[in-house]
Formats: sequence, C-alpha cells, structure tokens
Amino acid sequence: MARQAMRDTVMSVPYTPDLEGERHVVAVLQERFPDAVLAVEEHRGDLVVTIQADRLLDVARFLRDDPEMRFDHCVDVTSYDRLDLGETPRFVAVYQLHSIPYNRRLRLQVPLPGGNNPVVPSVVDIWPTANWLEREVYDLMGIRFQGHPDLRRILMPYDWEGHPLRKDYPRGGEPIPFTVNWSDPEFESLGRQILKPELPPQEVPKGMDPERYLIVNMGPQHPSTHGVLRLIVELEGERIVRVVPDVGYLHSGFEKQAESVRYKDFVYYTDRLDYTAAMNNNLGYVLAVEKLLGVEVPPRAQVIRVIVAELQRIAAHLVWLGTHAMDLSGTIHALLMYVFREREMILDMFEMICGARLTTSYIRIGGVWRDIPPAFESRVRDFLALMPARLDEYERMLTDNPVWRKRTQGIGKLTAEQAIALGVTGPMLRATGVPYDLRKVRPYSGYENYDFEIPTSTDGDAYARYLVRVNEMRQSLRIIEQALDNLPDGPYKTPDHKVTLPPREELDTSMEALIHHFKLVTEGIRPPPGQVYMSTENPKGEFGIFIISDGSAHPYRVRVRGPSFVNLQALDPMSRGHLVADLVTNIGSVDIVLGEVDR
Repeated sequence: MARQAMRDTVMSVPYTPDLEGERHVVAVLQERFPDAVLAVEEHRGDLVVTIQADRLLDVARFLRDDPEMRFDHCVDVTSYDRLDLGETPRFVAVYQLHSIPYNRRLRLQVPLPGGNNPVVPSVVDIWPTANWLEREVYDLMGIRFQGHPDLRRILMPYDWEGHPLRKDYPRGGEPIPFTVNWSDPEFESLGRQILKPELPPQEVPKGMDPERYLIVNMGPQHPSTHGVLRLIVELEGERIVRVVPDVGYLHSGFEKQAESVRYKDFVYYTDRLDYTAAMNNNLGYVLAVEKLLGVEVPPRAQVIRVIVAELQRIAAHLVWLGTHAMDLSGTIHALLMYVFREREMILDMFEMICGARLTTSYIRIGGVWRDIPPAFESRVRDFLALMPARLDEYERMLTDNPVWRKRTQGIGKLTAEQAIALGVTGPMLRATGVPYDLRKVRPYSGYENYDFEIPTSTDGDAYARYLVRVNEMRQSLRIIEQALDNLPDGPYKTPDHKVTLPPREELDTSMEALIHHFKLVTEGIRPPPGQVYMSTENPKGEFGIFIISDGSAHPYRVRVRGPSFVNLQALDPMSRGHLVADLVTNIGSVDIVLGEVDR
C-alpha cells in the first residue's frame, strides 16, 4: 500500500559531486569579491574560503541567490577558538554550505574582530536554519551575532557564567562521593527535601503574548516528548499559535570532552549521541578521522561497515515506528512489541560481533574492532528472509488504518522550500520530495557500488514521513543482501600500524611491530595539522563531524552536527494552527533523540 502512495514528481538532485564546479565557485568568489576573500585552501578534498567578517552577508547572499551558485542548504554553523594555536584573531566562525541543485560543498571561515568579545553578522535572514546554530555558538563560545532575532543561550542555563567551549574555560566536573558507610554525612539528608521547592520566575519567550493567549508547558517529563524536551506552547483555545522548544536538560559536553581524549577514545562517546544509532555514529566519526589521516580502509572492512550501518538504520526506524504508533493510534500497542521483537534480532547480531548491544563501539579508526564470526552471515540472511513479511505486517496494521491516517495525514506539513531553508535532512526532507541522501549524493564506504532507491514523497506531512521510513527499511534490506553477496576476503582493518595495532602474534617476532604497538598505546594517533568535515546519512538525517588537528594526539576541536538538533527547529512551523494533540504527532514524526540534540 505504502509503495502505491509514494509520489514520483520529486525535485531533481544530481548524484555525482561536482568537484570541478566547487573549484569554479571559489574562482568566481575571488573574482567578484577580491577585497573579501582573504585566503583559499583545499585540504583532503574540502574547499575552504576565508572571508572578511564585514563582507560575510554580501558573500552569503551571492552564494544563495546567484543562479550559478544556489547554495540553498546551510549544513552547519560552528566556530573554534585559536587561543592555543597562537593565531589572531582568536575566534573563527565556520559555515558548512551545500548546493542541492548542483551537489557542491563549500566551507566559509570568518576570522572575527573584537578580541575576547567577537562579533559577526547573523545569517538567519539568508539561511533560517542558522537560528539555533548561531544561538549554540553564542552559548558555548561567546560569539555575538548581530541582527539575530533571539540571541540567547540554548543548551546552558540562562544564568550560566562563561562559555564552556573557549580554550581558557576549565573542563571541570562534579565531585561524586563513593562510600558504603551509612554513617557518612552524605546520607544524612537521604529521602528528605533539602532545597526549597521554589522555581525561579520563568521568562515568557520573545514573541509570545501572555495577555492574549494561554501559555503552557509540555514536558520535560511528558512521555510523548521522547526524552527531556520541554515545549513552551502558546494556545488559542486548543489551537497552537507558537511552539518554543527548550532544550539542554541533558547537555553532556561531548565536544568539550573531545579535546581531552585521544582520537580513538572519542569513538565511545559517539555511541551515546543518538543511542538508537550507535553504529552510524561510529561510522561518521571514524570516517572523519580517516579523512584527516588520509587512510585507506580495506574492502572487507568497508562492506562490514555498510552491513552493520544498515542493520542499525533498520533498528533505529523500528524504535521510531513502535513508539510513534503507541503515541498516536491508541489501541495498536501490540506494534511496539512486534518492532522490538525484530530489533532484538538485530541487537543479538551486534552482540555476536562485538559483545555489546546498544553502545557498540564496533567501527574503529582504520576498520572494525574484529572480523565477523562465521555464524554472523547466516544469522543476517535469516533476518533478511523474514523481515519483508514483517514490514508487510506493520503496513497492514497502519497504512490504511483510519485512526492512523486521521492522526497523521495533513498534520505537520512542510514544503520542500521550508525544509531546505530550515536545514532539515533525512526522512523529513525526503518526505517533501527532495531525494537528498548522502549515501547517493556524497557516497562513502562504497555506497556508490550498491543498487538501491531513495524513497520520497511530496506530501510533506507526518504520514509521508511514515511511508518514507518504512520504505527506507526495505531499501536497507536490499543493500545488506548485496553486501553479503559481495563480501570480499581480506583484512578487516588497515595494515598501517601507525593507525591500528599490529596482530598480537607479531609482537613476539617483530621488533617493528612491537615499536608500533608501544607508540600507539603510549602516544596515540597523531594526524597532521589541518581540518576536515565529514558527513554521513544517519537514520535521522545528516550527521556531520568537523575536526581540527594541531598535530597532537588529542583533537584540537571536534564539532558534532546532529540531525535531531537541526530538525527539531522545524517543530514550530510544523505545528502552528494545529491542535494540541497534533503536537504529539509532530514530535514523533521528527524522530529525535535528546542525547544527540543536547550533546
């Protein structure tokens, strides 16, 4: 049924990256803005143009509006602090841009005047998705964006002092007492109220009118917010006037922590971002480090990565489907049990290859942790044999179900233009008719060698997102089957022992192997100085990693571009004019994980 409901009239997106076109863009910028372009660099395939801060808006509008440029998708806005690099000015703003019509990428760097109080023009009027991204930079780095419509903290408490991602801000941490002695004073207040149960006065978000409309809180403890998400909802009767998401309750400081651990050790943190998609997170991060190192990964490792990444995509979509159906359809609680039954099979396979089910850390820099065991392939083929019928079963329960259709059709609509302007990616974007899938448009890990389709719809509502995700699971099954059929023999990690540990048996016979082992364990990987951006197609959308290396064993800067964070911005325009009950539909149809939103 769902396949009949998909639409064929979708936006055209080229599937071959236009690398020569990217160089042409740089040449045009140098010719048109000779006083604005300060430097041009190409590193590991990334084109980086350094722009003067007072000309940023001119360059940005040109890149978006010129018919030969059309950089309509602002992928990310971030920054870094050059204090420990000894360079001036201290702060640099970074803009990752993508042209969907031409499949081109470009990175703008803007050194910021103002010393310790840096200032840069806001690009929200050009790319609306920059709204939350600029607020995050302001919150964590202290960069002020002139002209921003609502510049305030987004992850830290509003009264927090300082900006945690600055290099002179200590990493810190909370002291945690460990004791088994019940006479310890720590236990004297156990079970008693020790703080006054008084809340500080809450400010009404900018643009809301408490004199005219009712303003209520939803969450952060509400079960349908799928985590610690608080929504400030402005209502006229039961109709939504505006929704302001309040995030940051789970803020983990992963990007700050990355500066204190070695490259290989940050893999374990990526498991805890979108904790329904650990394998996909592992893959995105290690691909960025490998790009920085210039390392080639063996073909067998590439195929194994694709298999586990697609299994993880199915598992993530299953969690979404079961919880979303339970939120909306009232009586179909059985579907939650069904999808978790299939997800358990996938987690059993993960346990077979790495001993873990949720936080896998299986994909490592240079390959995978260990080769797949002999029984893994037969287990995966058994899953491939039964899963299509299970998907059919889900669709029989939902696709033509009148309750499901009533709760999802026409709800939370986005147009393609709105979605692109808001930086929305993944199934949400493809449900508006844009076949933007990084496995096709910027292929990695050999995805260009697989035959699969990109499911799309042009309706742009919650029902369309459901259809897209169900059909994506079918396409993942196609990819996994092809990968198994063409799984090559050979090593499961790179033989470059400056990146991966040599085999244990070589340590007894090879002094060179022993030296490599010693240096990797004691010193870690030391990529050459430089910066890269790598993005992958995660279950929820574009997962991006921006890394700056200063040549040491620790990353100088790691930026995580989580799709949940960016996609959540669309909740307000999706919900205006709908009923309160439809807000539950919209939250579920975005498919967020708060670990990735807050990071």
